[in-house]
Amino acid sequence: MIALRLPLNCLRAPNMVAGLLFCFAVLVLAGGAGAWAGNALASETEAADAQSVGHTDGEKKILIGLDAALSGNLKQSGEAIERGILIAIEEINSAGGVLGRELELVNKDNRGVPARGQDNIEELAGLHDLVAVVGGLHTPVALAQLEAIHRHKIIYLGPWAAGTPIVENGYEPNFVFRVSARDEYAGGYLIEQALARGLRKPGLLLWRTGWGRSNHKAMSAAMRQLEINGAGVEWFNTGQRDISVEIDRLIEAGADSLMLVANAPEGLTAIRNMAARPAEKRIPIISHWGITGADIFSKDPHAFQAVDLTFLQTYSFLAPTSVSKAEKLFKAYCAHFWACGSMAEIMSPVGTAHAYDLIHILSRAIEAAGTTDREKVQSALERLGRYEGLVRAYDPPFTQTRHDALDVTDFRICRFDDAGHIIPVNSTATQ
Repeated sequence: MIALRLPLNCLRAPNMVAGLLFCFAVLVLAGGAGAWAGNALASETEAADAQSVGHTDGEKKILIGLDAALSGNLKQSGEAIERGILIAIEEINSAGGVLGRELELVNKDNRGVPARGQDNIEELAGLHDLVAVVGGLHTPVALAQLEAIHRHKIIYLGPWAAGTPIVENGYEPNFVFRVSARDEYAGGYLIEQALARGLRKPGLLLWRTGWGRSNHKAMSAAMRQLEINGAGVEWFNTGQRDISVEIDRLIEAGADSLMLVANAPEGLTAIRNMAARPAEKRIPIISHWGITGADIFSKDPHAFQAVDLTFLQTYSFLAPTSVSKAEKLFKAYCAHFWACGSMAEIMSPVGTAHAYDLIHILSRAIEAAGTTDREKVQSALERLGRYEGLVRAYDPPFTQTRHDALDVTDFRICRFDDAGHIIPVNSTATQ
């Protein structure tokens, strides 16, 4: 039985009726064959069925799992990662696949819940031809998965979650590889951005999680090294609907800026609380990138326009490292996800860019290993040569002692423009 899968963009089009009509036309023209995203995306059931029908090794698809928030408040982050993966898989499969086999994506939705993430790793580990799992935005989920990842010897590719202990996890061999920010570097970078603006007494406003604690450690170390005294630290909880008391305490302690570590829901609350203060009593917010995992700007544009807000990114399609690679990905993105007005419309761009590079790096490691055996692919990832990627030229991506591919030289400060697009600071135009 042929599994009929609709193109991913059919169900995510701005107009559902138009999307379904488009899908019907695609299926008719294709003679009922699976369309673009369907060829690269399978359910766990389909993937398991594919392993049981007696295909030869050359016919079996190599499976890559995605465990991320694909529903809920932060589903945009998971979708952005998924889009980067699917574009990379399509490019690789169109060029002949890996070891003569096609790649296929298997999705799992952890909803940002650590316990669900643990269960998902156990389920994905049961897929015979699974070689790697790509993670999501949430550091607490990734930290909770580390034991199962290493027990099953699953290669874990991190495109977003930035907690330092995800990679510096104490496991040997280490199966975690990341193309993303690292809090050990990001915390200090954000403090330095405050200093560059003449802000010498930052107050830390942090999410009470492992990610918040990771940044507390990094930011505190940076302030000690730079010999500045902050205004203290305030913590907020998941789902907290009012953070104004914590903001007031930091400002009363003399804070001239807020260093915010939050995901989108709580980040929006903090921004609204700052906007509600009299204009003369507002202070700048310099944020980690968790707030970009959802479209929060559209929920309250006036609040964002009232607050001096900047935030961390590692990539921008508006100021790309490689113009030709950015244009190539953008062309594929527009063809499949209906976001063709400008590059600025690519949602949560770091998720897409990091995931795209990770899949290409993984495919090279599998080729180098000559097998999908995960232990051998893990070793190959540590020994790859130079790769000219979208985000940067990786020379090399990883080594035996370094499993973070990015460093502080990849960081940049961005802001929202008046339409809610993420653009580099000092940029006024969208492309």
